[in-house]
Amino acid sequence: MQTKQLGHSIPRLEARAKVTGRAEYVHNLRLPGMLFGKIFRSTVAHGLIKRIDVSAAQALEGVHRVITGEDVRAVFPDPYYGPAYHDQPVLALDKVRYVGEPVAVVLASDPHVAEEAASLIVAEYEVLPAVFDEVEAATSTTYVHEVLKPAGTFPDLKHFKGRKNTNVALDYHLRRGDAEADFAKAAHVFEHTFRSQQVMHTPLEPIVSAAEAAESSVTIHTASQSPSFVRTEVARLLGWPENRVRVKVPFLGGGFGAKLYIKLEALVAVLAIMVRRPVKISLTMEEQFYTITKHGTTFRIKSGVAKDGRITSRRCEVWWNGGAYADIGPRVTQKSGFTSAGPYDIENVSIDSYAVYTNLPPAGALRGFGIPQLVWAYECHTDLIARGLKMDPVEFRRKNILREGRPHATGTVMKDAAIDAVLDRVAKSMKWDQPFDHGTGSVKRGRGVAVGFKACISPTTSVAIVNVGADGSCTVYSSTVDMGQGSDTAMALVAAEVLNLSASAVTIVHPDTDVTPYDMATLGSRSTFHMFHAVKRAAEDVRGKLRSLAEELGLPMDTPYADLFRKKYGMQAGNIIGVGTFIPTYIPPDHTTGLSTNATPFWMIGGAGAEVEVDTETGHVKVTKLVNVGDLGKPINPKVVETQLTGAAMMQLGFSMFERMDFDEAGQLTNGSLANYKIPGFVDIPQEITGEIVDAEQHSGPFGAKGVGESGTFGVSPAIANAIQDAVGIRLTALPMTPEIVYRALRSAQNDPLEDN
Repeated sequence: MQTKQLGHSIPRLEARAKVTGRAEYVHNLRLPGMLFGKIFRSTVAHGLIKRIDVSAAQALEGVHRVITGEDVRAVFPDPYYGPAYHDQPVLALDKVRYVGEPVAVVLASDPHVAEEAASLIVAEYEVLPAVFDEVEAATSTTYVHEVLKPAGTFPDLKHFKGRKNTNVALDYHLRRGDAEADFAKAAHVFEHTFRSQQVMHTPLEPIVSAAEAAESSVTIHTASQSPSFVRTEVARLLGWPENRVRVKVPFLGGGFGAKLYIKLEALVAVLAIMVRRPVKISLTMEEQFYTITKHGTTFRIKSGVAKDGRITSRRCEVWWNGGAYADIGPRVTQKSGFTSAGPYDIENVSIDSYAVYTNLPPAGALRGFGIPQLVWAYECHTDLIARGLKMDPVEFRRKNILREGRPHATGTVMKDAAIDAVLDRVAKSMKWDQPFDHGTGSVKRGRGVAVGFKACISPTTSVAIVNVGADGSCTVYSSTVDMGQGSDTAMALVAAEVLNLSASAVTIVHPDTDVTPYDMATLGSRSTFHMFHAVKRAAEDVRGKLRSLAEELGLPMDTPYADLFRKKYGMQAGNIIGVGTFIPTYIPPDHTTGLSTNATPFWMIGGAGAEVEVDTETGHVKVTKLVNVGDLGKPINPKVVETQLTGAAMMQLGFSMFERMDFDEAGQLTNGSLANYKIPGFVDIPQEITGEIVDAEQHSGPFGAKGVGESGTFGVSPAIANAIQDAVGIRLTALPMTPEIVYRALRSAQNDPLEDN
């Protein structure tokens, strides 16, 4: 189909509303009679709840009510939720599992009164042993949960069974060929261990939800990436049919995975029902650290390499620190775990991937769904192999890269995955074949590259409705959430393309589960592929009905839509509605081998190149150039794609260089504020940073497109680490790469141990 608007950059349709402050956000919501909730949180990492004294809080003037987990359980006997396991209580019951877990809530008309009252609550615990390291926890007899209760929500996790005496929520294993036998005969064997840290999403709009209860229903206003899931899960928890739970979502001020599944929604719904007044809870920035994080990981990787430089075998062992509650960690462990061997053509592969409970804040999806942690390890490992073989890092990758038509380690054949094109574009943009000045004096310069890929999460469903009104204008009903990625504008472009309208003639209705149809969630770069297919099909349904109407009326097919309605009804009246549904095919991995011939509907490819300057006297690293290249098929709105790539790169830059959640030996977070937890500022951004698109097409995608929101995160960390080694000869194996860590590595390499002060 010849496109008319797609592929041409247009401004976002909501731009004016946002820059004038008129855009709708939950934080601005005020409901009549609304109470504000403030949370009292655990101060121990693992302990039995012996007593909660709320008397002083309840006695404070202005406090409406103080509610504990036992109060909730008295009304709702099984108040647990979760997408993989029903393991997380609305408020702590029987015991607490991490420092910062919600234990009680104070409700008051004045949020300052509620906050003061929360500080008056006293809790006593019988402290239990705690476990914080993911590798240790996998075999520890200190159990975070006594019994694991599978949720059974998603088709690919329905094989879960209840388990006792384990901290391993899911263990995924893949076996292709015989890696161990190949190691024994390989010309070279390389083995390394890499670690990544827990970090926080830090959306500038903190997590917020409000609920109002009627006689037999509840409406939840929430900053959520997954309104359809929220409706289903809250209804299940309450024991109600779905049509008694309504979820409304306006714009989000960022999400990045922090606002997926259930965060505050179950809590505000339960509270509103219990007190019969609207309840709103807005987290502070600090409280977000206690709500959801990114998985810290330990990744052991071993490769066998032939004399000609081809990788013939690889073993990967990955432990994911899931914190106290599983959230979506088991799905991360499987869906990302099976890519841990990297985008390389390797005949013999062994993968073991473990989702592990610990006594730290819960971990879930964060822009990349676990892939950046994996690419960090396997692309540093790849560079070390190239250096060990005295091969150019780019040429070594070219020799081993997966190419079109070749099977991935899972057995799924690679289709429309331009890994080679992304690598070549990175090398070209970095001028890799030209001489490079490594600097003189105390400041050394280096450059590095990395390439990674991701399988889209599957199977998932998206449904859309397109409505053409009597004046020819168009409305799209979709539960995809615009959290800054520009999905509203892109969906308008898709509908407009099919119906031959201007994108400005299309209105997008924001998610409202009583109005907009089902969408699994806005996550994992799935919306472009899934929801845009659904929108396209819904628009095609409308177009077919309009053509039938023109034929019925004896009018030309190109008659303006408004004229068709006037001819049909004698006035401006009526409308035509189309529905589109999309769910890709999927074959679950074999439980014995972990293999699947259809593990994903499409592959996301991202590559990065970095140039750095390293001050050998201070350890300070300055990233002077950062190139991010993505394969997203055909771009719907190119300018937005470029900003997606650079925005993702800046986010990953922070995770690479300085962001880290620091915990003491008791599991207490010590840097839970933006004063101590540093995210990138303007001075941290490379002077030269670009987002580039390779010429590619996803033949199974809507208008040849696929998602890109995460691709820019993949290669940043290893590209910088590889550049640091190129500059000063040290290899860093843990994130973040702070000046102190670089300085210590430099001194260690010079056999110059630092004196303790």
